[in-house]
Amino acid sequence: MEKRVPFTAEQLKELIRDDPTPFYIYDEKGIRDTTRRLIAAFAWSPWFKQYYSVKVLPNPAILNITKDEGCGVDCSSLPELLLAERVGLSGEDVMFSSNDTPAEEYVKAKEMGAIINLDAYEHIEYLEKYAGLPEMLSFRYNPGPERDGNAIIGKPEEAKFGMTRAQLMEAYRVAKEKGVKRFALHTMMASNERSLDYFVATVRMLFDIVVEVKRKFGITIELVNLGGGIGIPYRPEELEFDIDAFGKNTQKLYEEYQLAPMKLAMELGRYVSGPHGYLVTSVRHLKETYRKYVGVDATIADLIRPAMYGAYHHITVLGKEGVPTSETYDVVGSLCENNDKLAIQRPLPPLDVGDILVLHDTGAHSHAMGFNYNGKLRHAEFLMRPDKTFKIIRRAETVDDLFATLVD
Repeated sequence: MEKRVPFTAEQLKELIRDDPTPFYIYDEKGIRDTTRRLIAAFAWSPWFKQYYSVKVLPNPAILNITKDEGCGVDCSSLPELLLAERVGLSGEDVMFSSNDTPAEEYVKAKEMGAIINLDAYEHIEYLEKYAGLPEMLSFRYNPGPERDGNAIIGKPEEAKFGMTRAQLMEAYRVAKEKGVKRFALHTMMASNERSLDYFVATVRMLFDIVVEVKRKFGITIELVNLGGGIGIPYRPEELEFDIDAFGKNTQKLYEEYQLAPMKLAMELGRYVSGPHGYLVTSVRHLKETYRKYVGVDATIADLIRPAMYGAYHHITVLGKEGVPTSETYDVVGSLCENNDKLAIQRPLPPLDVGDILVLHDTGAHSHAMGFNYNGKLRHAEFLMRPDKTFKIIRRAETVDDLFATLVD
């Protein structure tokens, strides 16, 4: 799909006059439109809930947008639970899916009335000891060698998440004996996966478990969380995931298994906001040795995905959109690390110092994964409203922020 930016060079230059690059911009209209398209794909369901995955973009301004569109939140830590509270979400509008979980986080999730999604069979006893068992519990399934994963999460049998089939069954049995009244089921085996068949197979796998749990223990699973992990087309030649087809295929299976009125949920984050984030950076230096390098004022401290996963983020050079990509560059930052490269051997138009580069699809796992190595400061975030005006939703860090935790 063609990669375009939703703002003009003139708009950015005006913004940069007061707020120098680098910074992030998120397109509110894009986030709303994608959320609505997702919910519409499951409009046939008697009760469908999208839980926006807080970890991908933990900013209250974004959570307020998804909340306004009828979404809950999926949290995985205490600060994420506190962010949910900050935007007025609690109870079963909050899904708490964590691993290696501290006791205080289970306590907080239970106090909020969140749906607790246990990652390990062994955590039943731990949760009971430190927080008490809630009325409703969800369990995360890991199918191991029965299914494939992908490059980001890895093979299911090598992943640290979830329970085996035997552990899952024992979890339902034990939880029922301990007085848990309501039950849910969850899985997530891949991240940034765009295969429709993969997700349809996952739905069938989960529905099979629902039937098995009912047959073995007389437990009616109330809610199935189909997980997240739906990918986005980072490269221009890639196709967008067909969310409407996924909704229709899920409906067929739901009716085939006669599961009404069982509730369905998803916890999509990247799919919702990923395509609608942009990292804006400026060319600082040009260098030529054995390769041509373009040095920009962003680093992998701003966007670690290329270094961590070899991830591709498309680059638009503002004002040179129609210029042939006749040069090949490594786009690098100023960290004292050789892998501080936002793009490697990337065809781009001939670049000049001062050019503005926009990295696409940075609305997920981007600013959220920033860090302070070499004393680099994390940068500002802006929301572009539907009227094309900009609102700052996180200021840039200062050196005082960086040193605030030091003790002499």
